[in-house]
Amino acid sequence: MDATLAIERIYRDEYGRIVASLVRRFGDIDIAEEAAGEALLAAVEKWPADGVPPNPGGWLTTTARNRAIDKIRRESHRDAKHQAALMLNPTSGDDDVADKDTGLVEDDRLRLIFTCCHPALAPEARVALTLRLLGGLTVAEIARAFLVPETTMAQRITRAKAKIKNAHIPYRVPDGVDLTRRLAGVLAVIYLVYNEGYLSGSGDADIRDELTGEAIRLGRILRQLLPTDPEVAGLLALMLLTESRRHVRLAAGELVPLHEQDRGGWDRTLIAEGHDLVRECLALNRPGQYQLLAAVNAVHTDAPTAADTDWGQIVTLYSQLYAVAPSPIVTLNRAVAVAELDGAEVALAEVDRLDLTGYHAWHATRADLLRRLGRSADARAAYDAAIAATENEAERAYLSRRRGSLAGLEGPP
Repeated sequence: MDATLAIERIYRDEYGRIVASLVRRFGDIDIAEEAAGEALLAAVEKWPADGVPPNPGGWLTTTARNRAIDKIRRESHRDAKHQAALMLNPTSGDDDVADKDTGLVEDDRLRLIFTCCHPALAPEARVALTLRLLGGLTVAEIARAFLVPETTMAQRITRAKAKIKNAHIPYRVPDGVDLTRRLAGVLAVIYLVYNEGYLSGSGDADIRDELTGEAIRLGRILRQLLPTDPEVAGLLALMLLTESRRHVRLAAGELVPLHEQDRGGWDRTLIAEGHDLVRECLALNRPGQYQLLAAVNAVHTDAPTAADTDWGQIVTLYSQLYAVAPSPIVTLNRAVAVAELDGAEVALAEVDRLDLTGYHAWHATRADLLRRLGRSADARAAYDAAIAATENEAERAYLSRRRGSLAGLEGPP
């Protein structure tokens, strides 16, 4: 691998850890990001000649910490808070730095997620800030994922960081009632981070392992923190069961849909762990959206072949999910299962009632249903709309192949 690409990969993998540790140390997100960026420049200068160090993450963290300390020393106008941070044994490693008010869990990145997901921030700002600080996505990548101009996203992130600073939002995991109240927002952000990695809507990679891995890691930490919360278990199960299929989701640069996947390539260890969590949730009998989505995935991963899928159970689970968390996307997913039970015509009637014209999966679902009905011209138009609405190259390749396989003649009306 090219040295520059290797450095970029390592940096992307370590970015969230570096920034989170620096925020804990110095209490300032801007200082943390600037120092992390300077550490990258130092790596680009030194590593091609000297080689990648045995512990590249530790090297980057130490370099970033030293650059932050140098910056604070240079800027004598920094307030007492920064000066106090500097006095915390500046030559020691991060593990030697004690912070007595960091909350219930000793994990820098989890604390930073609760900070990024504070209710004082707008929901879109929480996700964007988490993707920037924990996932290491660039502002341009996040802007593409949110379908907004880069300048708009930059302003959104800048305002969010200013809000954290000016409102003195604490860098800690909350406890008691506050933890329960803020947990839903944290779960949503972790799941969105996972989805951004699993089917990337930005950047050059179709799957971003560092994001899916980070989301699962944070899900496991939440599980340790809240072992009796069924939604925490449900989210972890959902990510594990989805992740179990990752290695067979792409072939020759093309997305492989569930019914075409080689089930022998699924990760049975992740499936077993996910199924155990789903059974645990069922025993608690406190259904929530992540538990129900995990149950849907459990049904899929329990079927030896696509033909063995219990579509009736999946329709029932989506109906329960709609009762808990109603949305047109839930209805769309339910319609996919309805097509397997009652036919494409019934499902298409449900899909056409949805106002999701800006959502690529709606167009892709319509295209497949129209194809099944022999309406090739309509299906072709729907595939075109779906291709135009997604930036994921693997998905574009799959949709293009499906479009190309359409018959030239129009079937029954």
